[in-house]
Amino acid sequence: MAVEFWLLGDVEARVDGRPVDLGHLRQRAVLVALLVDGGGGVPADRLVERVWGPHSPLRARETLYSYLSRLRRILSSDAGVEMSRRVGGYALAVDAVAVDVSCFRSLVTQARNNDGDRALTLLERALRLWRGEAFAGLDSPWLREVRDNLERERAGAELDRIDLALRCGRHAEFVADLHHRAAAGPLDERVAGQLMLALYRSGRVAESLEHYRRTRQRLREEIGAEPGSALRVLQNRILNADPSLCQAAPVSVRGPVPRQLPTPPRLFTGRARELSILDEPATADAVPVTAISGLGGIGKTWLALRWAHDHLDRFPDGQLYVNLRGFDARGEPTPAAAAIRGFLDAFGVDPRSVPTDPDAQVALYRSLIADKRMLIVVDNARDTAQVLPLVPSTPSCTMLVTSRNSLTGLVTTHGAQHLPLDVLADAEARELLARHIGRERLDAEPEAARDLLAFCAGLPLAIGIVAARAKSRPDFPLSLLADELRDDRLDGMDTGEAAASLRAVFACSLATQSPEAAETYQLLGLVPGPDIGVPAAASLIRQPVSRTRTLLRTLTDAHLLSEHGPGRYRMHNLVHLYAVDRAADLSGQEREAAARRLCDFYLRTAHHADRLLCPRHEPATLDLPATLDLPATDIAAHPLRDSASAWDWFAAEHANLLAAQQLAERHGWDTHVWLLARALAVFHRRGGHTGAAVTVARTGLAAAQRLGEPAFLHRQLGFAYVRAGNHAEGVDHVRQALMLFRSAGDLPGEATTHQALAAVANLTGDHRDALSHADHATRLFRELSDPLGLGQSLHEAGVAHARLGNHDQAHHLSVQALSLAREHGHSETEADVLGNLGYLALRTGRLTEALDYCDAALTICRANNNTFASANHLALKADVSTALGDTVQVTGPWR
Repeated sequence: MAVEFWLLGDVEARVDGRPVDLGHLRQRAVLVALLVDGGGGVPADRLVERVWGPHSPLRARETLYSYLSRLRRILSSDAGVEMSRRVGGYALAVDAVAVDVSCFRSLVTQARNNDGDRALTLLERALRLWRGEAFAGLDSPWLREVRDNLERERAGAELDRIDLALRCGRHAEFVADLHHRAAAGPLDERVAGQLMLALYRSGRVAESLEHYRRTRQRLREEIGAEPGSALRVLQNRILNADPSLCQAAPVSVRGPVPRQLPTPPRLFTGRARELSILDEPATADAVPVTAISGLGGIGKTWLALRWAHDHLDRFPDGQLYVNLRGFDARGEPTPAAAAIRGFLDAFGVDPRSVPTDPDAQVALYRSLIADKRMLIVVDNARDTAQVLPLVPSTPSCTMLVTSRNSLTGLVTTHGAQHLPLDVLADAEARELLARHIGRERLDAEPEAARDLLAFCAGLPLAIGIVAARAKSRPDFPLSLLADELRDDRLDGMDTGEAAASLRAVFACSLATQSPEAAETYQLLGLVPGPDIGVPAAASLIRQPVSRTRTLLRTLTDAHLLSEHGPGRYRMHNLVHLYAVDRAADLSGQEREAAARRLCDFYLRTAHHADRLLCPRHEPATLDLPATLDLPATDIAAHPLRDSASAWDWFAAEHANLLAAQQLAERHGWDTHVWLLARALAVFHRRGGHTGAAVTVARTGLAAAQRLGEPAFLHRQLGFAYVRAGNHAEGVDHVRQALMLFRSAGDLPGEATTHQALAAVANLTGDHRDALSHADHATRLFRELSDPLGLGQSLHEAGVAHARLGNHDQAHHLSVQALSLAREHGHSETEADVLGNLGYLALRTGRLTEALDYCDAALTICRANNNTFASANHLALKADVSTALGDTVQVTGPWR
């Protein structure tokens, strides 16, 4: 078995490429303490000090022995590595080449004993072993000291590599890297000399001398010293244009190999599906271009770099990288021409031979990469136009582009593969946070961990910011951070740096949008529900539907919105919080007007949809009156074709209608509040939304009482309470409605409420009371010449008689009710009556006839989307099947 131990990054062990579970962090620290100095014996006391520090806890030695025992068992069974106890202490029987730290040191030593290309190759192999911070996530004084020493060794190797590369003539590809190093260590004279030489050899003499001047000034100001002799001599040679400065060691025939990729992401987690998509081979005659798009902070660059570093062997001719800064708060995006010039420098093209014409530069760039197996990573592009000049012309090259926009032009014109990134799955998000702050700390506070992950909503940047805050206060409980984020997530996810602030990241995305699109995003911050459809958005932003659709698509391309269903849009939780934040910048009058337009739209369309579900006033359905004064507005209802489209609209907008009622209540728009409740009654009743029916009717009743019109809502709320199982309170509300209608002399209202009380009494089992109310309702409906109301009251009387055992009378009344329902096209009452006739047939032994009644009722209920009534009819069908002895037919209906 091939065993590898990786310490230069996350501590890992692999056998034939398969990971070995090394246990928790402290146990991994024991493994590092055994491996880091070459596998020699380490005494137990020294292990304790290495793992816990000088102030180790009580029983640390006993705990150490348990860790050693577990490691011995894991490594011997999974990796075939034996742990032994020698005179010098504990040791692992493992070759030095199996430990990346030993390999790194060996390769660096070999490189310093060689020269030229051989030494450079060895150093590059050594540096590729680093995957991030050594022993990531582990901490003790000894580990910190070893980590710092290794970092110094790494930095020295990197500078040795640059010296060798400069001697080999590869100065152009290191200019950008040396600028970063010089900025990080402005007093490092070795780095200063390397940068000066690289700039000089790139034809940038003035910049080279200017860097010397700045370095000298910093040295004098900060430590009161002049530059050393080596740097002074280099400056004089540059001033005198010493010809030997331009003489590099011989390079290979094929010229410098650009290797510009930034460091691979250390804590990359998940994205298995996306990585596999990137692995898919492209067609032979097309340039493989993939546009990775997604919300700012979603991990586009991490994905591109992780895949790139995992497949370096595919690109032996080099890797180019450029950050186009398409969404950089610090300035304008990098022009394509500047990126091209940087690529030409990476190839070591003499500045004097670079053509001045931009198109000619593009042609030269494409000529240099033609037929080469190269990877071009273009990061943070704003739009397709910025990317097009960088696209290779031959299929031997592969290109990865990341952008917060979808780059549909690149997909259209160059057949690019579009790879949109979504948030991390829950397990991946937890794993990423654990890798940041340690599993032990996360597992110690499971509730706080759940809250933190919920606040981050799967966004890798948010997880990174939260982790950074947690690591900055290692002794504080995670629950304290969770409480701070609960108060204000956006402020809590701001580290003070633009790259690590959600507000700054989202602001940069929004800044690239047109004023009209930005205003649309701002108004969407007022949306109270979980999503919004195009017609509702058109009312909100006061634009035609066609223009609204275009604006929403623009925001979707920028990943500030997502179209989760045809014509339905929502925001990521954190993006929505930022939209709410931006909406607060609107004036109070603007916010109120937009919210009113949205509520007007929902109310008018809900009223229209309810009319389609119930074409005329039907007392028993407790819906809106036939004539109703809706609030004056110029906002029109969304046109719906028929009852089926009305039902679909209610189903799609249900959560938004509930939220709109709450929004109207907060604004004090009582007419909207109670009329929305009335418009939702039929949908709630048929759909079996008992909890929502109670909540909406209760809110509507409060508003109706303030308006002096509580009778309708008392009745609606009472019926909802009864269906929810709260019989006493439900009956009380319906009786209050009866008194109000009676005192107002409202005969239709009184008749409908008697009929409702009959239905309530039948539901609660008080069938004699049901007969009394049904008789009252029947008398009034006859007086009012209301055939539909009469049919429903006759039905309730028939139900009561059937339950009381008066089968003949029940059948007579039900037949009358069925005739009225069919004559006047009231399918819902027809289904109810058919159900009662099925019950009567069951009780009188006509079982086949009972099944027919049940099936007829079910057909109507399903056509009306009446799931609540369907359940009752299915239960009755199961009873009939039981009586028939048909066990097969019993199971289906009950399920």
